[in-house]
Amino acid sequence: MRLENRIALITGAGRGIGRAIAEQYGREGARVAVADLTLESAQEAVEAIQQAGGTAMALAMDVTNEKAVEEGVKAIVDEWGRLDIAIANAGIQHIDPVHNLAYADWCKVLDVHLNGAFLVTRAALNEMYKTGSGCMLYMGSVHSMTASPLKSPYVTAKHGLLGLCRAVAKEGAEHGVSSNIICPGFVRTPLVEKQIPEQAKELGISEEEVIRDVMLKHTVDGKFTTLEDVAEVAVHLAAFPSAALTGQSIVVSHGWHMQ
Repeated sequence: MRLENRIALITGAGRGIGRAIAEQYGREGARVAVADLTLESAQEAVEAIQQAGGTAMALAMDVTNEKAVEEGVKAIVDEWGRLDIAIANAGIQHIDPVHNLAYADWCKVLDVHLNGAFLVTRAALNEMYKTGSGCMLYMGSVHSMTASPLKSPYVTAKHGLLGLCRAVAKEGAEHGVSSNIICPGFVRTPLVEKQIPEQAKELGISEEEVIRDVMLKHTVDGKFTTLEDVAEVAVHLAAFPSAALTGQSIVVSHGWHMQ
């Protein structure tokens, strides 16, 4: 098992990409702290990991709440002694053109993605630096590299995560900490499913056209990225044996974006 006895925190892991990574980490031997906005959601993922023979704990964590993040990381260290891997995955979406975008909606998206990632990073690094090793991972997007209409706060936040990842790679090197960002294309999570009718309404096209002509238009094969695709990359990055792989953006998008 590639992550045997590693201690991992994954935020936004009650469903979607975060949950898929959490379950895969459990299968690979990691002890997984599943953090989500509600304890019930986190506990559902924990039960799935445990039923598959893994070890996990549930945390209620609002990543925009400084105290909640600090207490969550402390609970992991109190239970398992250290923190080896942290994945800043929690995220939300909002669909609106810039000229109609409410400031509150702009702030909310940036708060969850970017400020939340900062709080998780700071708390995790303070533990990783104590042990002289660690792996920070960020859930970016192809929108860390490019832009799409109607998603300005999301695009801005994902670009910001790329910068944070690179800064952490520079600072963390002397403490044995690597930092990388995973940039998926469209994955059919609840977050994406919600966007399909929203974009259809805003653009005046059918949901089928949103999928074919907006979401998957620039892929090489017209296919969605899968949860399994992203989880496999997250395992590979966490298991990579040296600092040769740090400060990198790994795009998983069926060729939508090539770098």
